[in-house]
Parts: sequence; structure tokens; C-alpha cells
Amino acid sequence: MTYTLLVTLLLAVGAALAVAALVATPAARRRTHLLAVLATAVVMVALTAIFDSLMIKAGLFAFAEEKLSGFAVGLAPVEDLIYALACALALPALWVLLRRGRG
Repeated sequence: MTYTLLVTLLLAVGAALAVAALVATPAARRRTHLLAVLATAVVMVALTAIFDSLMIKAGLFAFAEEKLSGFAVGLAPVEDLIYALACALALPALWVLLRRGRG
């Protein structure tokens, strides 16, 4: 399995959860929710690009080149950035969905 396929599946799950949470969010709070998720995603992807590049440059880890798409931001493969994006979508969505039944 390639990293691209793996992160595509993860991103699909994150996106589905985000849509479900958006539907469950009251209309008056949707804009605020969307802006918070967007800001979180931008920061997470930027920090992942920076720190992954630093760790790769330091030789702390490497990726199997044949399983990568070949696209990168700095030294960080784009597949690695998608993990951060998927988490930025999924975790707030889970928070909204799991708290939905509470007061």
C-alpha cells in the first residue's frame, strides 16, 4: 500500500466526520466552527512542514521513496502533511459529535 492511498483513506474519514459535525453544529455557530477548523488546519500543516523538514534534514527518519508521490513541501512529503490535515478535520468533529447529547 502506498502512502498516498493510506492518507487518502484517512482524509476521507476526516472529511466525512467534519461534514457530520458541521451538520450537527447549530447554524448560528457554523461560521465560527469553520473558521476555527480552518485556522487549526493551516497551523497544523505549516508546523508539520517545518518540523518534518527539520527532522528529515537531521536524519531522524526517512520515507520509502517508491511509496511516495514525489511531491513535497520543503523536505516533507505531501502525504505526511495530509495526516495533519486529516487530524485537524477529524478531532474537532469528534468533539462536536461526541458532546452533542450533553447539555
